[in-house]
Amino acid sequence: MMDFLRQSNVSLFAIDEAHCISNWGHDFRPEYRGLRVLKEQFPGVAIHAYTATASEPVRRDIVSQLGLRRPEILVGDFDRPNLIYRMQRADNRLQQVMEVIQRHQGESGIVYCISRKEVERTSLVISQMGCRSLPYHAGLADAERKSNQNAFIKEQCDVIVATVAFGMGIDKSNVRYVIHAGMPKSIEHYQQESGRAGRDGLPSECVLIHSGGDVITWKKIMEGERTEASAEALRSLEAMNDLCNGSACRHKSLVEHFGQPFVKDNCGACDVCLDELPLVDDPITLSQKILSCVVRLDERFGAAHTVKVLVGSGEQRVREYGHDKLSTYGLLAAEGPQAVRTWIEQLVSQGFLVRTGDYQVLSLSDAGRRLLRRDGEPKLSVVQQAKQARRVVASEESWEGVDRGLFDQLRELRGNLALTRSVPAYVIFADSVLRDLARYRPDSVESFGRVRGIGEKKQQDFGTAFTELIANYCKQHSVSANNSVQSVPLVRPVVTNSSAFAAFDYFRAGESVESVVAKMGRATSTVMGYLNDYLRHDRITDSSAWADESIRSRVTSQLHLSDDGRLKPIYEHFGGEISYDLIRIVVTCHENTLQKANID
Repeated sequence: MMDFLRQSNVSLFAIDEAHCISNWGHDFRPEYRGLRVLKEQFPGVAIHAYTATASEPVRRDIVSQLGLRRPEILVGDFDRPNLIYRMQRADNRLQQVMEVIQRHQGESGIVYCISRKEVERTSLVISQMGCRSLPYHAGLADAERKSNQNAFIKEQCDVIVATVAFGMGIDKSNVRYVIHAGMPKSIEHYQQESGRAGRDGLPSECVLIHSGGDVITWKKIMEGERTEASAEALRSLEAMNDLCNGSACRHKSLVEHFGQPFVKDNCGACDVCLDELPLVDDPITLSQKILSCVVRLDERFGAAHTVKVLVGSGEQRVREYGHDKLSTYGLLAAEGPQAVRTWIEQLVSQGFLVRTGDYQVLSLSDAGRRLLRRDGEPKLSVVQQAKQARRVVASEESWEGVDRGLFDQLRELRGNLALTRSVPAYVIFADSVLRDLARYRPDSVESFGRVRGIGEKKQQDFGTAFTELIANYCKQHSVSANNSVQSVPLVRPVVTNSSAFAAFDYFRAGESVESVVAKMGRATSTVMGYLNDYLRHDRITDSSAWADESIRSRVTSQLHLSDDGRLKPIYEHFGGEISYDLIRIVVTCHENTLQKANID
């Protein structure tokens, strides 16, 4: 090849995907290092290196590895303002994928999966749901892979489901959405893959569905690859995980990752700035607990150890340091380590905490010290408990109010529909939907569509069949149907600990919050949490012991502001005059009233 090039009077070398040259790049390939010979053998020939995903360290490394001398470095704008970014925690991924596709019926989209197996499974389900879909991965025969790619480009299929092998060089500007049905292994990969949406400049949607299991999957894959840059790959993976769990503007996070400033206060095009991200109701108090723990650890430990102290870990290292004697020990035990770790990462990303040194020790920034005095506006997202932990506590309560006989008949109908359509039963409806149908017994297609988990298409496809079965069952068994599904709140299981149950006895005896704080030696905020758990656990409907008539009346009149379960709109409506604690008490008792009325 070198002999051929010497004979060809070459005037320019162009290197595409140049990030592959760098050990710091997201897709380092050692073979690319051999391109250094070009400058050595052709010192008078111009060399251009192109990439869409190079951070400042990667750009410097490309220059060094290619042996370029005083090169011009041209950096475009990393921001894609027409892309709408959404990060969702996985909760029935296939259903979440289908919800996005249904928003874009008849439009072109890409679904990325981590494994070939998931590609095949996801593409099959999408096809069975009536959408033209084809798979694409390295395990397919070359002819089939090329045929599927051409079908997508020619719009003979709407959705291509692929591993990261798909997309290089794709010339299709009207991709309206990109779904990641699993977390990419780096921010650079995500920038590149999500960037295949909206190249025509029109608004396009990028949805990333992630879970902690994705991190484990990628680590196993990386162990198998044994790359020379494995340490850097793990750091890139952690950065991607931080982005997924962060609560800062997505556009800002992406742009700043690549070393550019982002000056907008609100991008207007991500789940954070569109106020779609479920946030904790009182982030300042929660942040103070975490920051206080960092201070009490003398700012000498990393995130992992801080999490263990906050959740009350019994590990020997925690006891050896005497950290089980700290006032912050176990302060967030009810929240779980996953939630606490996520909140620490969010405080880091928002500049309230900083990491320093080789061991990534946590310390407070100036903004963090001000936040300890309640001067600051952190954003902390609601983090679900691990599903396995929820399932143990909630298994019995999730059946409360469910007519088991009706549930069995609904399950049989679902099975017949799935058999007819050649799809798994869960594609028709999840068990949770069947339980709600058997709990609320909707008597019309309209009320059927108000059950959680039933979208417009499923309402149209299955509403008549299911409501007819429910009507016949109610007639045969002399039970009433129900057309008030919309007003019935979800029955949320109470997940708590032994300390909370001890507080329940005090509340049942009529003790005040102040009295329980004194008797248990706990912070007021902790006892208020116990009180809310007590109200839900005992289904208390009368809030007069904690909130006077004026507050109850005012909060109740604004319950419509909290249709999605968030208290912040009510709090802001009253300009902070009524505390989150009082609002939560009134709302919880109101929900209990509705639940009891429905069950009775």
